[in-house]
Amino acid sequence: MSADPLTTPTGAARIPREIWVLIAAAFVIALGFGLITPVLPGFAQSFGVGATASSVVVSAFAFFRLVFAPAGGRLIGRLGERPIYLAGLVIVAVSTGATAFAGSYWQLLVFRGLGGIGSVMFTVSAVALIVRLAPPSIRARVSSAYASAFLIGGVGGPVVGGLLGGLGLRVPFLVYAAALLLAAGIVFVFLKDTALRPAEGAPVLPVMGVRDGWRDSAYRASVVSAFANGWANFGVRNAILPLFAAAVIVDQSLDPATRETHQSLVAGTALAVFAAGNAVGLTVAGRTSDRIGRKPFIIGGLLVSGVATLGTGLATNLPLLVAFSVVAGLGAGALNPAQQASLADVVGRDRNGGPALAAFQMASDTGAIIGPILAGTLVDHGSFGLAFGVTGVITLLAVMPWVRARETHPVRAVAAAAAGPAEPGRPDTR
Repeated sequence: MSADPLTTPTGAARIPREIWVLIAAAFVIALGFGLITPVLPGFAQSFGVGATASSVVVSAFAFFRLVFAPAGGRLIGRLGERPIYLAGLVIVAVSTGATAFAGSYWQLLVFRGLGGIGSVMFTVSAVALIVRLAPPSIRARVSSAYASAFLIGGVGGPVVGGLLGGLGLRVPFLVYAAALLLAAGIVFVFLKDTALRPAEGAPVLPVMGVRDGWRDSAYRASVVSAFANGWANFGVRNAILPLFAAAVIVDQSLDPATRETHQSLVAGTALAVFAAGNAVGLTVAGRTSDRIGRKPFIIGGLLVSGVATLGTGLATNLPLLVAFSVVAGLGAGALNPAQQASLADVVGRDRNGGPALAAFQMASDTGAIIGPILAGTLVDHGSFGLAFGVTGVITLLAVMPWVRARETHPVRAVAAAAAGPAEPGRPDTR
């Protein structure tokens, strides 16, 4: 009898080849994205705008992701994941290349915003493939491996981006555009469309809509934590942290050219150590939550990330900023793979979860839109400490629905069911 190609000789499930291709592409994408993160707010402010307007550039990208998410889900259903993934990468590459040549703030806003259309195309395509192809027993490990590729690239990207920023604020955008085209080439060559098609004669999977998912307490909690995570770690951290580093951490008495270089380096360092802490949290949570459950890592990750974000606004020097960034990264790293695995548990392999997955992504993007705009307003009319404080509170509030949500881990869920019905007077959290 031949061995199952998706298991190791010891019988343990292994990550399918198609997912490894996505992981390799994710690393290249993240490396390029990390290049522009430290310089994007400063590039926006080079057109003479304040913190709020520079934060809107980050929010515009998420806004286009949000608006296009439903259409992207329908395109995936009609054309398949691979062509939509490739088209998304090319769209972001073209948009990023155009951003490098923006001659005004409004051109920068439009070019960067349009990239959100391609971003949601390749993001939802990748998530749909991972949910469908990942063996159930290693869902968190697969989510961790995929997210770790982003974060390993994210560790080096901000540092290199900070150095490239010294060559000019437009250079990182050109390098990122080239990285996206490289990622598209990897997927085009190594991810064959035939390997992704259902088997001949296989039944059509029923669609899981948002209303179906909303009946599940774990799905509802996932949407809330996705919103908070998008607000804090995809929105505010990328939009406000570089400005915070420039205004609070860097010596303002330096000459303008030296100060600009130091600003890029400090912002890049803070974002890089956040990514490093995130990678450590991902590695631990990705493997352990497949054994002991999803909720401990989701709740713990939100608590740690929220408290560290509160502390970030109080940092007055680089060592404190680095310390808070590392801890916040650990918390976000513990949250993400467990949250993704819980979402995959809810959807399962026997349903097409496109609409439900798109809604989850839209919640994250909504947070990434609102968070930077509100935080930028709080900076302009209050302080950086207030902006990070509100962001930390939003993250901590996301713990509440998870306290009452069900555990989706298959073994833990069975154990909870075997323990008996809910206590009298306590509602079923399902």
